Amino acid sequence: MASAGVVNIRRDVDDVFYRYRMPVMLTKVEGRGNGIKTVIPNMTDVAKALSRPPQYTTKFFGCELGAQTILDDKADRWIVNGEHSADRLRELLYVFIEKFVLCAACKNPETELIITKNENIIRDCKACGQQTNVDMRHKLTTFILKNPPKKKSKSRKGTDTSTKEKGEEDQSDGAQSAEDGDALAARIKSEAAELAPVESSAIANDGWSADAEVAAVTKRTGSLNVNDSDEEKGDDPMDQLRLWIEINRDNATSQSVEEKLVELGIKDKHRTVQVVMESLFTSKIITAKELKKFQPLLASLVSPIEEKEKHQKALLGGVERLVGLTYPELTDKVPLILMELYQADLLTEEAAKQWGTHVSKKYVDRDTSKRVRKAAEPFIKWLDEAESDEE
Repeated sequence: MASAGVVNIRRDVDDVFYRYRMPVMLTKVEGRGNGIKTVIPNMTDVAKALSRPPQYTTKFFGCELGAQTILDDKADRWIVNGEHSADRLRELLYVFIEKFVLCAACKNPETELIITKNENIIRDCKACGQQTNVDMRHKLTTFILKNPPKKKSKSRKGTDTSTKEKGEEDQSDGAQSAEDGDALAARIKSEAAELAPVESSAIANDGWSADAEVAAVTKRTGSLNVNDSDEEKGDDPMDQLRLWIEINRDNATSQSVEEKLVELGIKDKHRTVQVVMESLFTSKIITAKELKKFQPLLASLVSPIEEKEKHQKALLGGVERLVGLTYPELTDKVPLILMELYQADLLTEEAAKQWGTHVSKKYVDRDTSKRVRKAAEPFIKWLDEAESDEE
């Protein structure tokens, strides 16, 4: 059985002695039919070589391919739904490297991502000292802003000197000392040394070919969890719900989802309505009649609750996140989605009008909120005209 081998991080560099290398990314297709998915068994090792969390690289594939992803850090499972060729994913990995790893000034991969106070993402290069902007139009930037990388600087001797808490974004911290650059270079060098050695000729001839069986992957030594905040998000019932939906969406029913909500103890929480709305539905929400399929579930979450208005707001917040962040291509379908919710008695006229005329940053950024509400104008206008006709 062939070993994975390593390749240069920069695809335009063919020097076999190039110091920055990464393992060849392996892929394996599992399942069949609607449940088919592509597993990346050594994503943790690849991401480690890039000094990026594996969540970022896997989510990038999902954004580029328009596919759902499963980011299970504890089980070290990195999955892109659907069948995708190894060559296609490896090509996208190079695109990720160019956009989110390489310094735009010197093309060196010795960078780290920094989130500024005004929520821009920059690449801070330890090699040349330049700070270059990331293209904030890419969908992945939204995910990075929600799940910022943990920053931990070390002294030359390897002892911790500071730990930056999530949310304390300060662009001035990007100006690191020369000692920090030496420390990072030493760390990258040591990590590269841990990779399985291969002959120079093997590197030149191997290219991107590799055995895709999981058995060919070395045992994981640890992984980053960018979802950590003040509390361990792995224990957050909402995150558990999202992960469960990702894994079981194809076979889920209203009853099975409701049973999971009861098991997690979150059935009556208004935030549950938002998470279900944004996580359970896909880009086929209209064409595959997903809303009709899960109407009983949504009715049980929204209708019987005394604080119905609060739950309807959460429902609309889920629509904003579904359309505004995950599936922007659904923007022109917003009136149809709202109409189905309205006709199913899941959304009242009053709640719809209130939402449609008041931009809010509670669930998405202001620009996204405006865009989704702009798309909803035909439905809001229809409600006004229907009210006038009744009068």
